[in-house]
Amino acid sequence: MEKDKNLIDKEVVFTEFVVDDATYKTQLNKMYMNRKPYEPFNPSHLKSFMPGNIPEVHVKEGDEVKEGDILLILEAMKMKNHIIAPFDGKITAVNVKVGDKVPKNHILLEIKP
Repeated sequence: MEKDKNLIDKEVVFTEFVVDDATYKTQLNKMYMNRKPYEPFNPSHLKSFMPGNIPEVHVKEGDEVKEGDILLILEAMKMKNHIIAPFDGKITAVNVKVGDKVPKNHILLEIKP
């Protein structure tokens, strides 16, 4: 009986979501509560699209680059992927060095238009 009493004493918390003018009430589970928060796309951050190694870095902080310039090479699965400048700009930060191993979505470089 005591076990049932503890279950009754717990407060159930519902969260409201509005989707297409309909309001839904739901309980949030642990997986949802522990998720990584949404991060909007930032075109100034060049991220690794897969895990790999950095065998070459062709730029340093403060360099001016043109669209299409090779900034660095990301080696993954025996392929050398050229990371190129998406637009003309200035390198504001280089977050990797030769020999680094990077995970997926790691910010490699920051570039300012």
